[in-house]
Amino acid sequence: MADILIIEDNAELAEVIRDFLQVEGYSVFIAASGEEGLAYLETHPVKLLLLDIMLPELDGFAVCRLAREKFNLPILIMSARHGDDNKIIGLELGADDYLEKPFSVNLLTAKVKAHLRRSYEMNDDKQLLADGDLTINRTSMMVYKSGQQLGMTAKEYELLVLLMSNKGKALRKEWLFQQVWGADSFSEPSTLTVHMNKLRDKIELNPKEPRRIVTVWGVGYKYEGI
Repeated sequence: MADILIIEDNAELAEVIRDFLQVEGYSVFIAASGEEGLAYLETHPVKLLLLDIMLPELDGFAVCRLAREKFNLPILIMSARHGDDNKIIGLELGADDYLEKPFSVNLLTAKVKAHLRRSYEMNDDKQLLADGDLTINRTSMMVYKSGQQLGMTAKEYELLVLLMSNKGKALRKEWLFQQVWGADSFSEPSTLTVHMNKLRDKIELNPKEPRRIVTVWGVGYKYEGI
């Protein structure tokens, strides 16, 4: 098994990243194509995926979509494609972060640590959260609706846990953003809105008229439940 899977066709860059991460104590597996990376995910437990976009044959956006459909793990995109449009596509497909190349390997390592910490170091003893037909198993980090597992990005999962843990409370947008992305995040605050809409699409009966996650105008969001 590997803590981190790197899908990157630039062997030299992949090896540099691997070496830095191994110094930090992480086990790393490198896949040179999207197909190889997805095959590895099918048969090996992985805690975090580092994903290049410009890959041969199956590109990184397609890999991100396919990985998110099956696996609940943080996905960090590394891409030479700059601009907000590419970032938005990556986030909407399920990525949790987007780094533009060239980037500092020290920054990448810091982001990896932060995502792993937020995704796996959960100290709350309450391991099950439930509301109607919606259940969160905080041990396995899985979300179920009517007994069916929902595909969740790490950020969507964290947001849902925060909202359900504070049922009935109006949570400020700034607080939610800081809790999930961190005060030092390079993500835009509008990223919260994108993720909240995706979350509503998955758990609401009618996402256009949400009853579980309601907007508190001028403040943020509140989980009302059913």
